[in-house]
Amino acid sequence: MALLKKINSKAKTDTNTGFGTNASSYGGRFINKDGSANIEKRGLNFFAKISWYHTMIAMPRWKFLGILIGFYGIVNLFFASLYYAIGIEFLTGIDTAGSEITKFGKAFFFSAQTFTTVGYGHISPNGFLTSALSAIEALVGLLSFAIATGLFFGRFSKPTAYIKFSENALIAPYKNGTALMVRMTPFKNTNFTDAEAKITLGMLVDENGVKVNKFYSLDLEMSRINALTLSWTLVHPITENSPIFNFTKADFEANEGEILIFVKTFDEMFSTTVAASTSYTFNEFVYGAKFDLMYSENEQNTKTILHLDKLNSFKNVEL
Repeated sequence: MALLKKINSKAKTDTNTGFGTNASSYGGRFINKDGSANIEKRGLNFFAKISWYHTMIAMPRWKFLGILIGFYGIVNLFFASLYYAIGIEFLTGIDTAGSEITKFGKAFFFSAQTFTTVGYGHISPNGFLTSALSAIEALVGLLSFAIATGLFFGRFSKPTAYIKFSENALIAPYKNGTALMVRMTPFKNTNFTDAEAKITLGMLVDENGVKVNKFYSLDLEMSRINALTLSWTLVHPITENSPIFNFTKADFEANEGEILIFVKTFDEMFSTTVAASTSYTFNEFVYGAKFDLMYSENEQNTKTILHLDKLNSFKNVEL
């Protein structure tokens, strides 16, 4: 892409972003759409650079449940193999008749009963090795379920900003000019108050033949609201003080830039501050568009309906 050689000199530079200015050391966007940093860490071994607790807390629900179920199955297969190797005749009360697969299955279900400490009572270990193995498995089961319970509690109790952002940022008509607009909305039955937002623009600029990243704080029409119950459209008026003043559609297409959205709000349920973030690159801008209204009154005019499926709805307009 072409580099922007000159930017609005009236724009305020932001030096507290936490991002470096050396453009040649960066690859891709600064922040992913889900708000996570677009960073791959190297230099340490895998186990040293991974926090298992944070990983298990933050991973998708289906993957979390899959790991728990998979761990449960693998552990029981492991102990069942040991019981089978020792000999199922050392499990008092078990029927030794049937094929080898049937015998292994009986050892597996005994392992499951021991691992979960259910212990129905009709089968018991007999002999030193079997008794020692069942004691070890019971301990492993207790510790495993304690860890799993803690992880379940952590996932359910973790304060989360249940906020969705629009898929695109818009360059829309605003008063007698234009404005950059991004829309967000809470999407669960939460109650957010004292919401505050900040938008930072990162842009690749050519300074004396050197590529550098420049960051600018974008002034918002309203950077703080008392309650975030409906949708909130962040509006940056593109005035003569804006770094993207006089930018045309071709300018956005020809230059590399990204806006970083940071939102924090107070969750009354958890009585704590939660945060959310996302970003939009210039190729995710829609030039000449306006968001559709996403809330309306109900039929009886007694409640306001928030249409979450209209978060990304917009119409094209002339600028």
